[in-house]
Amino acid sequence: MSGQTVIRAKVVSEKEVGSGNDVYGVHGVCSCGHSADPGPPSSFQMFKGPDRDIEFIYTAPSSAICGVSLDVGGKKEYLIAGKADGSGKMHITLCDFIVPWDTLSTTQKKSLNHRYQMGCECKITRCPMIPCYISSVDECLWMDWVTEKSINGHQAKFFACIKRNDGSCAWYRGAAPPKQEFLDIQDP
Repeated sequence: MSGQTVIRAKVVSEKEVGSGNDVYGVHGVCSCGHSADPGPPSSFQMFKGPDRDIEFIYTAPSSAICGVSLDVGGKKEYLIAGKADGSGKMHITLCDFIVPWDTLSTTQKKSLNHRYQMGCECKITRCPMIPCYISSVDECLWMDWVTEKSINGHQAKFFACIKRNDGSCAWYRGAAPPKQEFLDIQDP
């Protein structure tokens, strides 16, 4: 069984392995235990995923077939979202969210430990062009591409889609957890 996994990690080695008809580039991750401390940089941090550390990240060997290139040597930290199978293996493609840790805003880094889990039941709907709409109250409309022609725009850097007490989801800005008044707001 695989599930969405989000980690902060350094890649320390890589090799190519075969698996049936498939060839994967395997990245070894410096996996030094779980850490919930947002303070000094650690070698590994699990934000969402299985109860087991990720030891290896599998990806296709070329970007032509959706493979991801990561710096090897343990110097660069990444925020990596992909699918983990619960046995210490994670699979990533070009379609997954993978960015160098030092490019994240302070709000994004703090939100990984505090706010994003409040939106796990919410769905973020991308808006590729105007007009675009949400189809239910548990969606947040992501407008960065339309407003800034970037997937890492103002909304991605400074807001989180969180679930409110009435079951609706809404964008929230701020590093601190939302106040009760925001959570109690009801949409008409």
